[in-house]
Amino acid sequence: MDTQNPGMNRRGLLKCMAWAGTGLVWTVSGGIPRGLGLGEALAAPMADGFTFVQISDSHIGFNKEANPDPNATLQAAIDHIGKLPKPPAMVLHTGDVTHLSKPEEFDTAAQLLKGIKQDIHYVPGEHDVIGDDGKQFFERFMPKRDTGGWYSFDQGGVHFVGLVNVLTFETAKAGGFGTEQLDWLEKDLKGRTASTPIVVFTHVPMWPIYPQWGWATEDAPQALSYLKRFGSVTVLNGHIHQVVQKVEGNVTYQTAFSTAFPQPAAGQAPSPGPMKVPADQLRNVLGIREIDLVPMKAAAVTDVTLA
Repeated sequence: MDTQNPGMNRRGLLKCMAWAGTGLVWTVSGGIPRGLGLGEALAAPMADGFTFVQISDSHIGFNKEANPDPNATLQAAIDHIGKLPKPPAMVLHTGDVTHLSKPEEFDTAAQLLKGIKQDIHYVPGEHDVIGDDGKQFFERFMPKRDTGGWYSFDQGGVHFVGLVNVLTFETAKAGGFGTEQLDWLEKDLKGRTASTPIVVFTHVPMWPIYPQWGWATEDAPQALSYLKRFGSVTVLNGHIHQVVQKVEGNVTYQTAFSTAFPQPAAGQAPSPGPMKVPADQLRNVLGIREIDLVPMKAAAVTDVTLA
């Protein structure tokens, strides 16, 4: 199934899609991130290394046929995290914690996410900033962050960078960082050696998967120009509710599962949005994915359904 913009460079592109529902576990050994599906990580303890979990697109407050109870599916992901044989060091949530940015949705999400014992690092999705430019989201989930919400930190020998690319989404119908954030990113990376492993996490893809649907970030090329000198860069995002991967030089792009509902593959429907699957077939369309990431080489991908 073709999930990319037909006009984009196909060299080095590995593509695959798996429906949403669980999350990803990442282990970092020798500075190289390796992605595991939660189901695979539960099956056997991981080797020694720095591990973290990525979850995305919880859409608390959504109540349509595609998933009448996103609270339950988020709780299932949280339960899986708690059962991992090797507890992760932290969790990244790559946006759309809520569906409509309502106070009660933030309340429910915050209560559910208390079930995660590790520190959670957030970036907002466009659904988290409706009506107030993310004021509620930042107050509830990122109260210690400076204005703008972007930030970085170091852990396990890796430099993590959380970027915000949804504040212009309503008007631009695409992701965008803006000059202030791009200037900050350039300064943040200047003091890092080229051998430092970098993990960037944001909501909207930083590569043009399908700009017609807003699956792109308009000023990402400038951000990427600051990242390309590094030997190992992993870019994580949510937004499209399916797993698609691209490798370009030393940069590997990974979209994430949703814990709420699937969306159609790029261009395979009149528009993006929740896609219903029969309830009795849900396990057949939930997927796990193992990704081996090695600098200067293409990623090796294995996808397995949970059935």
